[in-house]
Amino acid sequence: MKTMNRPGIGGILSILAGLIGGLGILNYWIGFGPEHSGFGKGDIPPFVPSIIFSLPIPALIIAAVSIIGGVFILKRRNYRWALIGGVTAAASFIPLGVPALVLIVMSEKEFN
Repeated sequence: MKTMNRPGIGGILSILAGLIGGLGILNYWIGFGPEHSGFGKGDIPPFVPSIIFSLPIPALIIAAVSIIGGVFILKRRNYRWALIGGVTAAASFIPLGVPALVLIVMSEKEFN
């Protein structure tokens, strides 16, 4: 069977979604900048349209699972973990997570 680069792109998007979502949650929880700058504690960062800001610990876990799932995607191992990583990437950072999830679902047959 001919392999394509869809899982690779999906894995990179999933990892990026986890990183950006995790940084957004840390910014909301800890803060990286002065108050009311958009990057202070309690400010929702303008670049992360996440739906789970009220629960920082579960949001960090979701971001970590999307990064772990992205690694499984890049290795093309364990489709279930790859799919879980894609779903959590979509929950962590929607603009990158949804395309990652679509690419993962389209490339199901390329996993071992």
